[in-house]
Amino acid sequence: MPLFFRKRKPSEEARKRLEYQMCLAKEAGADDILDISKCELSEIPFGAFATCKVLQKKVLIVHTNHLTSLLPKSCSLLSLATIKVLDLHDNQLTALPDDLGQLTALQVLNVERNQLMQLPRSIGNLTQLQTLNVKDNKLKELPDTLGELRSLRTLNISGNEIQRLPKMLAHVRTLEMLSLDASTMVFPPPEVCGAGTAAILQFLCKESGLEYYPPSQYLLPVLEQDGTNSRDSPDGPTDRVSREEVEWQNRFSDYEKRKEQKMLEKLEFERRLELGQREHAQLLQQSSSQKDEILQTVKEEQFRLEKGLSERQRHLDAERQRLQEQLKQTEQSISSRIQKLLQENQRQKKSSEILKSLENERIRMEQLMSITQEETENLRRREVASAMKQMLTERCKNRLMQMAYESQRQSLAQQACSSMAEMDERFQQILSWQQMDQNKAISQILQESAMQKAAFEALQVKKDLMHRQIRSQEMVSEQRWALSNLLQQLLKEKQQREEELREILTELEAKSETRQENYWLIQYQRLLNQKPLSLKLQEEGVERQLVALLEELSAEHYLPIFAHHRLSLALLSQMSPGDLAKLGVSEAGLQHEILRKVQELLDAARIQPELKPPAGEVLTPTAPQEPPESVRPSAPPAELEVQASECVVCLEREAQMIFLNCGHVCCCQQCCQPLRTCPLCRQDIVQRLRIYHSS
Repeated sequence: MPLFFRKRKPSEEARKRLEYQMCLAKEAGADDILDISKCELSEIPFGAFATCKVLQKKVLIVHTNHLTSLLPKSCSLLSLATIKVLDLHDNQLTALPDDLGQLTALQVLNVERNQLMQLPRSIGNLTQLQTLNVKDNKLKELPDTLGELRSLRTLNISGNEIQRLPKMLAHVRTLEMLSLDASTMVFPPPEVCGAGTAAILQFLCKESGLEYYPPSQYLLPVLEQDGTNSRDSPDGPTDRVSREEVEWQNRFSDYEKRKEQKMLEKLEFERRLELGQREHAQLLQQSSSQKDEILQTVKEEQFRLEKGLSERQRHLDAERQRLQEQLKQTEQSISSRIQKLLQENQRQKKSSEILKSLENERIRMEQLMSITQEETENLRRREVASAMKQMLTERCKNRLMQMAYESQRQSLAQQACSSMAEMDERFQQILSWQQMDQNKAISQILQESAMQKAAFEALQVKKDLMHRQIRSQEMVSEQRWALSNLLQQLLKEKQQREEELREILTELEAKSETRQENYWLIQYQRLLNQKPLSLKLQEEGVERQLVALLEELSAEHYLPIFAHHRLSLALLSQMSPGDLAKLGVSEAGLQHEILRKVQELLDAARIQPELKPPAGEVLTPTAPQEPPESVRPSAPPAELEVQASECVVCLEREAQMIFLNCGHVCCCQQCCQPLRTCPLCRQDIVQRLRIYHSS
């Protein structure tokens, strides 16, 4: 026997036979027989055990298979407790289970033509066993417990290597037929074994010191199974035995008739099944032909639609290029005209001092009208949020969305053409106005230098307004193009981000667990270092004594709150702990300590005038005055570069991704992909948007 072998796979016919027999056994009105023979099984399926247990089957036929063991894993012999007939011949069994004695209802056990080396000792517990067939195996001896089989009538041990019979076999008084190889026997001798079953039992009884009685005297209690013991009565009622034999023959003939009827029903079922399979094959062939025709028509229709769509796309691309060329030519003409106007204006300048003063004034106006970094971030967030909202609504529209998109592009192109024409008309009108203003300015410059300066300022403001309008149109078009690229990129990378997120998130969480406390302290310190410019300016406007008081109480983290509400010592002296709690100071002891320190500072200031706050600070609880022009949170100068925020995860790259719904910008594109929650607020990330910085 090889140590390693490949598990045989049953054929299609055997698999169908197994399914048919299992279905037949589960039908209503089925008999007590489960026949799964000739199914090429390497082990009894779990469903067979469940069927025998639930439906109380009494006959289990598993012959002509490839079984190597009776009991597979996760199964128990208690499931076969109701089995009376177990047929396992023509298999490859090497041993029977040690707990075979649990089958107390078993009457017939056939293990002919297997590879059995020995029989389990628990076989003696099968008190109702009447037939035992172990022919053609590799048995060398029989267990002594075989003598406990009080109902055994037939025993076949031929075709084995057995040379001695156990003396305990003499206690089996119901044994009618014993088949063995007489020529190879040693005990009893060959001449005794050749004389028949009665001679063998007489020899064993003589050797065991027992008195021999014919088996017919002990068969009646076995057949009736009423529990009475008639082994001590030598005179048995022979007429009742004959009636019982007739009754058993009648039952066997009825069983044969039912078996023949079941065989006819099986043949009829197989015929109907074959007809159904033929009809099913015809239907499959028809459906496949129809499916091929439908696929061909759909393919042709799709090819036609794709061809029309590509033609339409080429037409739109050509139209867009034409519009871009026209826009470029218009910009070139405008730039040439502006250049001519600048050259004309330069000729009219008298001195470098006037030009310097006008340039300084223009720079100051640009600084006042420029948008702060915070307003830019807010505007960018609103635009991204609106773009996301538009994306979510457009995803619900399939083909209608595409048609609407094409119509919208056409309308945008028409609007661009109309806007360019309107801008050209405005530009012509502005040129005429500039010409008139220029003539007036020339006449006024000759008369008075102050009038010339005012006319030049008006001309410069108009020129900047027109240039700003052109730049705003370009920025809008660039932002639209960037948003469309962003939406396409999000749709393409969505699946990839979800797959990479599960793998990387576990690694990041494992790495950051040990350093989580220090990590968030570092991030908090970085956030404090990256305060908005307006908040820093407000903190600089807080009284120095109040700042020192908060630092003394280790409450400097409340300084932004005090600066935001513009609190002073005088205003704090009129507040209660409840007012501080409303502002965000949650510690009760800190509330009372702040109010006590403020009162001490004010009392000391009344006693010693030198401790009073500077004259520029106001201590009355009135509305705060407007801060001086030097500390007003205005737009930063043009040469001041706002420091970009860095990624809070890698602390190296610039933060480029917006998390929705919280709106935080705190991660780069590489680090944001495995995250599920925002590192700052721990809210779930619904969507990620990338920021494209305009040059």
